[in-house]
Amino acid sequence: MKAKKIDHLMTGVIYFMSGVIVVILAALLIYIFVAGIPHLSWKFLTSSAKSFQAGGGIGAQLFNSLYLLILSMLVSIPLALGIAIYLSEYTTNQKLANLISSAIEVLSSLPSIVVGLFGFLVFVVNFHLSFSILSGALTLTIFNLPLLVRSITDALQTVSLSQREAGLALGLSRWETVIHVIIPECLPGIITGIILAAGRVFGEAAALIYTAGQSAPPLDFTNWNVFSLTSPLNFMRPAETLAVHIWKVNSEGLIPDASAVSAGSSLVLVAVVLIFNLLARYLGGKLYKHLTGE
Repeated sequence: MKAKKIDHLMTGVIYFMSGVIVVILAALLIYIFVAGIPHLSWKFLTSSAKSFQAGGGIGAQLFNSLYLLILSMLVSIPLALGIAIYLSEYTTNQKLANLISSAIEVLSSLPSIVVGLFGFLVFVVNFHLSFSILSGALTLTIFNLPLLVRSITDALQTVSLSQREAGLALGLSRWETVIHVIIPECLPGIITGIILAAGRVFGEAAALIYTAGQSAPPLDFTNWNVFSLTSPLNFMRPAETLAVHIWKVNSEGLIPDASAVSAGSSLVLVAVVLIFNLLARYLGGKLYKHLTGE
């Protein structure tokens, strides 16, 4: 009887701990939505920001955030996937594998402000990329690699050894087994890792202050010349992201409606991350069913 009471007690403690996480998340979301919804409008989402006047929007900042997210993930995902495949499938030198794993752990513990300063010194100063979307994307690649590599490696290692042996028994090479057997099987785990990394990229501010810049030049969305400063596709232009804009508005306090802009921007930031997560999970499930024939 005593063992049953202890079991019920510990089960209740676990449920309580899980409920605390849900309550904290719900409270944050409710606060952000209640504070931000009154300031949300189509004009706010599409108009340009104001430096000293009320009534500015976040059109350029929202686009910059999405554009930088896409560029950084285009660089991060192939690198992380290659490193994870090597660590999980190809490594025979355990000392080298331990060295790579240790480097990944150290990178994951670096504060984002340190990564931002490193990106500033390397990409902005030494590589002469200036404050630009490209500098920010390359810096976020360094910031993002540890989480992506760990997530993809863990996903690859969930595939049983028998499936690897079955692929090799059918005459597939090791690489073909990885591409046609292992990756399709662990695709949901890989998608989850990518989602987590993308959420960090979208909400990152400290690393981008010193690399992507704190200004957003006026954008002409009819200008598709990537070499033009006003073209939205120009990745060599400075770009203030949504997270940096929230920090800048609150720290400078130069516009009369700073609290309204901050609340509306925070709501958009959270909403975009939620939408991206749901959409990515849906597409990941569809892709998994297509690759596995379920």
